[in-house]
Amino acid sequence: MKLISIVIPCYNSQATIRRVTEMVMEEFKKMPEYDCEFVLVNDGSPKDDTYGEIEKLGRDYPNVKGVNLLRNFGQHNALMAALHYTTGDYILGMDDDMQTHPSQISKLIHKMEEGFDLVYGCYPKKKNSMLKNLSSKINEVSSRILLGRPKNIVSSNFWMITKQVRDEVIKYDSFNPYIDGIFYRTTHKIGNVEVEHFKREVGTSNYTLKKLMKLWLAYWNYSVIPLRISSVLGCLSAAGGFLAALCIIIYKLIDPTVTVGWASTICIIVVLAGLILMVLGIIGEYLGKMILILNRTPQYIVRETINVTEDEKQ
Repeated sequence: MKLISIVIPCYNSQATIRRVTEMVMEEFKKMPEYDCEFVLVNDGSPKDDTYGEIEKLGRDYPNVKGVNLLRNFGQHNALMAALHYTTGDYILGMDDDMQTHPSQISKLIHKMEEGFDLVYGCYPKKKNSMLKNLSSKINEVSSRILLGRPKNIVSSNFWMITKQVRDEVIKYDSFNPYIDGIFYRTTHKIGNVEVEHFKREVGTSNYTLKKLMKLWLAYWNYSVIPLRISSVLGCLSAAGGFLAALCIIIYKLIDPTVTVGWASTICIIVVLAGLILMVLGIIGEYLGKMILILNRTPQYIVRETINVTEDEKQ
């Protein structure tokens, strides 16, 4: 019998986490060849007693592990925390809001049995907000360019990995992880399976524009392409400035009466200054991340746990 570890980062999910957990358990009753365990991580929920509900689940079900983080570290940090407590042959990542629906789990398991290291559930039709759909499109393009995601693969928050991939992923201890970026660096044996996307049952998405921007900047931890782009832009702007100066000189030689105005000079200076500031900003992002890494900024801090053995505690 194979054990599947289900990892769920929880944020203001007191109203949904019990139903999600118990529905997953019902799905596994239909698959007697598999058993399941849960690692539920409360990511510093400020608006409700999410961890209180996780503790109740832990008392009701011995296969439910609960982890309470000291503060809100972010979804991907919470996932990294959860992965450290898994023991399954496969690890399943899903959300706490019923959009990654328990009824679709068997599709990911069957796809994994074809020999993949990583399988993403992909949605023919999404039921997200406009902001979330826009961010997904940006994510698709950015992850392909910056992270090397295979062109034929669509990523999502509904995924399954092998224990071997998990063992490699948890070696990453930087303060700002991006789970998918670590997946792509670990394996290229990746598959997709179509699953149904369900509407969020309670509340609205916790992702704000600020959080989505922070997540996008996390891509830079896994790529030097932004630095290369800035180098190319610098070369292009230098070449453009040289050509503009050459054109002005030639124009002046052809017609000495032409007055070379300050306006064109100021425009060139503004454009070049903007490019310089942009490049410096990109370099500054990398330097800032290096400082935070050198200062050993924690990836997450655990306040307390439930149903976690002494050997599993960090």
